[in-house]
Amino acid sequence: MPISDPEDYYDENSQSEWDRLTATLHGQLEWTGTVAQLEATLPEAGHVLDVGGGAGRYAVWLAEQGYDVTLVDPSRGQRAIAREKIAEHGHEGQVTVGAGDVRDLGFDRDAFDATLCLGGPLSHVLDAGERAAAVRELRRVTKAGGPVFASVMGRLNWLVLSLVGESEHLTDAAELAQTGDYDRQFVAQSGHDAAFTETHFFRAAEFEALLEANGLTIETLVGLEGLASVLAAAPLRQTADELSADERAGVQALVDELREDRTAVDMSAHMLAVCRV
Repeated sequence: MPISDPEDYYDENSQSEWDRLTATLHGQLEWTGTVAQLEATLPEAGHVLDVGGGAGRYAVWLAEQGYDVTLVDPSRGQRAIAREKIAEHGHEGQVTVGAGDVRDLGFDRDAFDATLCLGGPLSHVLDAGERAAAVRELRRVTKAGGPVFASVMGRLNWLVLSLVGESEHLTDAAELAQTGDYDRQFVAQSGHDAAFTETHFFRAAEFEALLEANGLTIETLVGLEGLASVLAAAPLRQTADELSADERAGVQALVDELREDRTAVDMSAHMLAVCRV
Protein backbone atom coordinates (compact mmCIF):
# COMPACT_ATOMS: atom_id res chain seq x y z
CA MET A 1 0.00 0.00 0.00
CA PRO A 2 1.54 3.37 -1.00
CA ILE A 3 1.85 6.14 1.54
CA SER A 4 -1.10 8.54 1.75
CA ASP A 5 -1.02 12.27 2.22
CA PRO A 6 -2.21 13.43 5.64
CA GLU A 7 -5.52 14.86 4.47
CA ASP A 8 -6.56 11.56 2.85
CA TYR A 9 -5.30 9.57 5.84
CA TYR A 10 -7.34 11.55 8.33
CA ASP A 11 -10.39 11.54 6.07
CA GLU A 12 -10.25 7.76 6.16
CA ASN A 13 -9.67 7.60 9.93
CA SER A 14 -12.01 10.33 11.12
CA GLN A 15 -13.93 8.34 13.75
CA SER A 16 -10.85 6.58 15.10
CA GLU A 17 -9.19 9.95 15.62
CA TRP A 18 -12.03 10.97 17.94
CA ASP A 19 -11.52 7.71 19.89
CA ARG A 20 -7.72 7.82 19.89
CA LEU A 21 -7.26 9.83 23.09
CA THR A 22 -9.56 7.67 25.19
CA ALA A 23 -9.42 4.13 23.77
CA THR A 24 -5.97 3.18 25.11
CA LEU A 25 -3.82 4.05 28.08
CA HIS A 26 -1.26 5.37 25.59
CA GLY A 27 -3.79 7.85 24.23
CA GLN A 28 -5.05 8.75 27.68
CA LEU A 29 -1.52 9.71 28.73
CA GLU A 30 -1.31 12.10 25.78
CA TRP A 31 -4.69 13.56 26.72
CA THR A 32 -4.11 13.97 30.45
CA GLY A 33 -0.62 15.41 29.95
CA THR A 34 -1.91 17.96 27.46
CA VAL A 35 -4.94 18.97 29.51
CA ALA A 36 -2.73 19.50 32.57
CA GLN A 37 -0.65 22.02 30.64
CA LEU A 38 -3.75 23.73 29.24
CA GLU A 39 -5.27 24.06 32.70
CA ALA A 40 -2.04 25.53 34.06
CA THR A 41 -1.44 28.06 31.30
CA LEU A 42 -4.61 29.10 29.43
CA PRO A 43 -6.06 32.52 30.27
CA GLU A 44 -9.18 32.43 32.43
CA ALA A 45 -11.41 33.25 29.44
CA GLY A 46 -11.17 34.18 25.79
CA HIS A 47 -11.16 32.98 22.20
CA VAL A 48 -8.95 29.95 21.46
CA LEU A 49 -7.80 28.77 18.04
CA ASP A 50 -7.52 24.99 17.66
CA VAL A 51 -5.29 24.42 14.61
CA GLY A 52 -5.47 20.92 13.15
CA GLY A 53 -8.12 20.25 15.78
CA GLY A 54 -9.29 17.11 14.00
CA ALA A 55 -12.37 15.42 15.41
CA GLY A 56 -12.78 18.05 18.13
CA ARG A 57 -11.73 16.44 21.41
CA TYR A 58 -9.90 19.53 22.61
CA ALA A 59 -12.48 21.92 21.17
CA VAL A 60 -15.25 20.21 23.15
CA TRP A 61 -13.14 20.30 26.32
CA LEU A 62 -12.35 23.98 25.81
CA ALA A 63 -16.04 24.79 25.33
CA GLU A 64 -16.85 22.91 28.53
CA GLN A 65 -14.39 25.21 30.33
CA GLY A 66 -16.19 28.26 28.97
CA TYR A 67 -13.92 29.28 26.08
CA ASP A 68 -15.03 30.35 22.62
CA VAL A 69 -13.25 28.16 20.09
CA THR A 70 -12.42 28.25 16.40
CA LEU A 71 -11.33 24.84 15.08
CA VAL A 72 -9.64 24.57 11.69
CA ASP A 73 -8.50 21.39 9.98
CA PRO A 74 -7.67 20.46 6.35
CA SER A 75 -9.51 17.11 6.56
CA ARG A 76 -13.14 17.15 5.51
CA GLY A 77 -13.79 13.90 7.37
CA GLN A 78 -12.31 15.27 10.58
CA ARG A 79 -14.36 18.46 10.31
CA ALA A 80 -17.54 16.43 9.85
CA ILE A 81 -16.88 14.40 13.00
CA ALA A 82 -15.99 17.58 14.91
CA ARG A 83 -19.29 19.23 13.98
CA GLU A 84 -21.16 16.08 14.99
CA LYS A 85 -19.43 15.80 18.37
CA ILE A 86 -19.74 19.52 19.10
CA ALA A 87 -23.48 19.30 18.44
CA GLU A 88 -23.82 16.16 20.58
CA HIS A 89 -22.26 18.06 23.49
CA GLY A 90 -24.39 21.14 22.91
CA HIS A 91 -21.57 23.55 22.08
CA GLU A 92 -22.57 24.82 18.62
CA GLY A 93 -22.83 28.34 19.99
CA GLN A 94 -19.27 28.33 21.31
CA VAL A 95 -17.33 26.42 18.65
CA THR A 96 -16.98 27.16 14.95
CA VAL A 97 -15.41 24.64 12.56
CA GLY A 98 -13.80 25.42 9.23
CA ALA A 99 -11.16 24.38 6.72
CA GLY A 100 -7.67 25.59 7.49
CA ASP A 101 -3.98 24.86 7.08
CA VAL A 102 -1.35 25.62 9.71
CA ARG A 103 0.92 27.09 7.03
CA ASP A 104 -1.59 29.80 6.05
CA LEU A 105 -4.28 30.35 8.66
CA GLY A 106 -6.00 33.33 7.06
CA PHE A 107 -6.92 35.08 10.33
CA ASP A 108 -6.01 38.61 11.38
CA ARG A 109 -2.92 39.25 13.44
CA ASP A 110 -3.52 38.97 17.20
CA ALA A 111 -6.96 37.45 16.62
CA PHE A 112 -6.84 34.85 19.43
CA ASP A 113 -6.12 34.84 23.14
CA ALA A 114 -4.45 31.41 22.87
CA THR A 115 -3.58 28.99 20.08
CA LEU A 116 -3.41 25.18 20.08
CA CYS A 117 -1.64 23.01 17.52
CA LEU A 118 -1.91 19.61 19.15
CA GLY A 119 -1.32 15.99 18.21
CA GLY A 120 1.11 16.67 15.40
CA PRO A 121 -0.08 19.05 12.63
CA LEU A 122 3.47 20.41 12.43
CA SER A 123 4.74 16.84 12.03
CA HIS A 124 2.73 16.47 8.84
CA VAL A 125 4.48 19.43 7.20
CA LEU A 126 7.42 17.78 5.45
CA ASP A 127 9.19 20.86 4.08
CA ALA A 128 11.40 22.59 6.65
CA GLY A 129 10.68 26.04 5.24
CA GLU A 130 6.96 25.42 5.42
CA ARG A 131 7.29 24.24 9.03
CA ALA A 132 8.98 27.54 9.86
CA ALA A 133 6.18 29.43 8.12
CA ALA A 134 3.63 27.44 10.10
CA VAL A 135 5.21 28.41 13.43
CA ARG A 136 5.24 32.05 12.34
CA GLU A 137 1.53 31.73 11.58
CA LEU A 138 0.82 30.35 15.07
CA ARG A 139 2.68 33.31 16.52
CA ARG A 140 1.06 35.87 14.20
CA VAL A 141 -2.55 35.05 15.05
CA THR A 142 -1.95 34.93 18.83
CA LYS A 143 -2.14 38.09 20.92
CA ALA A 144 1.06 39.40 22.46
CA GLY A 145 1.72 37.58 25.69
CA GLY A 146 -0.70 34.79 24.81
CA PRO A 147 0.18 31.10 25.01
CA VAL A 148 0.81 28.80 22.07
CA PHE A 149 0.64 25.04 22.69
CA ALA A 150 2.26 22.82 20.05
CA SER A 151 2.88 19.09 20.13
CA VAL A 152 4.74 16.96 17.59
CA MET A 153 5.57 13.30 17.08
CA GLY A 154 8.89 12.04 18.44
CA ARG A 155 11.53 10.41 16.23
CA LEU A 156 13.16 8.18 18.83
CA ASN A 157 9.82 6.64 19.78
CA TRP A 158 9.09 5.75 16.17
CA LEU A 159 12.49 4.11 15.87
CA VAL A 160 12.00 2.16 19.11
CA LEU A 161 8.64 0.91 17.86
CA SER A 162 10.36 -0.20 14.65
CA LEU A 163 12.71 -2.32 16.73
CA VAL A 164 10.21 -3.92 19.10
CA GLY A 165 7.20 -4.12 16.78
CA GLU A 166 6.61 -5.68 13.40
CA SER A 167 7.97 -2.81 11.30
CA GLU A 168 9.13 -3.63 7.79
CA HIS A 169 11.44 -0.60 7.69
CA LEU A 170 14.30 -1.80 9.88
CA THR A 171 16.77 -1.86 7.01
CA ASP A 172 16.22 1.88 6.53
CA ALA A 173 15.91 2.88 10.19
CA ALA A 174 19.29 4.63 10.24
CA GLU A 175 18.18 6.95 7.46
CA LEU A 176 14.99 7.82 9.34
CA ALA A 177 17.08 8.47 12.45
CA GLN A 178 19.07 11.01 10.47
CA THR A 179 16.31 12.83 8.57
CA GLY A 180 13.11 12.16 10.52
CA ASP A 181 11.22 12.09 7.22
CA TYR A 182 8.76 9.25 6.76
CA ASP A 183 7.79 10.22 3.24
CA ARG A 184 7.10 8.82 -0.21
CA GLN A 185 10.77 8.39 -1.05
CA PHE A 186 11.48 6.54 2.18
CA VAL A 187 8.56 4.13 1.76
CA ALA A 188 9.24 3.58 -1.94
CA GLN A 189 12.88 2.63 -1.39
CA SER A 190 11.93 0.23 1.40
CA GLY A 191 9.70 -1.77 -0.94
CA HIS A 192 7.08 -2.30 1.79
CA ASP A 193 3.60 -1.00 2.51
CA ALA A 194 3.30 2.29 4.34
CA ALA A 195 2.75 2.01 8.10
CA PHE A 196 1.54 5.62 8.48
CA THR A 197 0.97 8.81 6.53
CA GLU A 198 3.62 11.34 5.51
CA THR A 199 5.28 12.59 8.69
CA HIS A 200 8.35 14.40 9.92
CA PHE A 201 9.36 12.96 13.28
CA PHE A 202 11.16 15.38 15.62
CA ARG A 203 14.03 15.32 18.05
CA ALA A 204 13.52 17.55 21.06
CA ALA A 205 16.37 19.96 20.23
CA GLU A 206 15.13 20.32 16.66
CA PHE A 207 11.62 21.11 17.88
CA GLU A 208 12.91 23.75 20.29
CA ALA A 209 15.06 25.34 17.59
CA LEU A 210 12.11 25.52 15.19
CA LEU A 211 9.89 27.30 17.70
CA GLU A 212 12.50 29.71 19.01
CA ALA A 213 13.86 30.66 15.57
CA ASN A 214 10.37 31.70 14.51
CA GLY A 215 9.46 33.95 17.38
CA LEU A 216 8.07 31.81 20.18
CA THR A 217 9.49 31.69 23.69
CA ILE A 218 9.36 28.18 25.17
CA GLU A 219 8.25 28.08 28.78
CA THR A 220 7.95 24.31 29.18
CA LEU A 221 8.77 21.25 27.08
CA VAL A 222 7.20 17.98 28.25
CA GLY A 223 6.96 14.38 27.13
CA LEU A 224 3.30 13.44 27.05
CA GLU A 225 3.71 9.66 27.15
CA GLY A 226 7.36 9.59 28.17
CA LEU A 227 8.83 6.14 28.75
CA ALA A 228 5.30 4.71 28.54
CA SER A 229 5.38 5.46 24.80
CA VAL A 230 6.43 1.83 24.31
CA LEU A 231 2.88 0.81 25.29
CA ALA A 232 1.95 1.49 21.67
CA ALA A 233 3.87 -1.68 20.79
CA ALA A 234 2.12 -3.74 23.48
CA PRO A 235 -1.47 -4.16 22.26
CA LEU A 236 -2.37 -6.70 24.94
CA ARG A 237 -1.40 -4.29 27.69
CA GLN A 238 -2.25 -0.84 26.41
CA THR A 239 -6.01 -0.57 26.90
CA ALA A 240 -6.99 0.97 30.19
CA ASP A 241 -9.39 -1.80 31.19
CA GLU A 242 -6.68 -4.46 30.83
CA LEU A 243 -4.64 -2.89 33.62
CA SER A 244 -5.58 -2.73 37.27
CA ALA A 245 -6.19 0.66 38.87
CA ASP A 246 -2.87 0.35 40.69
CA GLU A 247 -1.05 -0.47 37.45
CA ARG A 248 -2.58 2.50 35.66
CA ALA A 249 -1.71 4.77 38.57
CA GLY A 250 1.85 3.47 38.56
CA VAL A 251 2.28 4.21 34.85
CA GLN A 252 0.81 7.68 35.30
CA ALA A 253 3.10 8.37 38.25
CA LEU A 254 6.14 7.32 36.22
CA VAL A 255 5.19 9.59 33.33
CA ASP A 256 4.48 12.49 35.70
CA GLU A 257 7.79 12.02 37.53
CA LEU A 258 9.79 12.27 34.29
CA ARG A 259 7.50 14.73 32.52
CA GLU A 260 10.25 17.32 31.93
CA ASP A 261 13.24 14.97 32.03
CA ARG A 262 15.17 15.68 28.84
CA THR A 263 15.71 12.05 27.91
CA ALA A 264 12.08 11.11 28.57
CA VAL A 265 10.89 14.07 26.49
CA ASP A 266 13.06 13.01 23.55
CA MET A 267 11.83 9.40 23.85
CA SER A 268 8.17 10.38 23.98
CA ALA A 269 5.64 9.60 21.25
CA HIS A 270 4.44 13.21 21.52
CA MET A 271 6.35 16.14 22.96
CA LEU A 272 4.46 19.30 23.90
CA ALA A 273 5.91 22.81 23.99
CA VAL A 274 4.12 25.46 26.01
CA CYS A 275 5.18 28.75 24.47
CA ARG A 276 4.53 32.45 24.83
CA VAL A 277 4.27 35.07 22.10
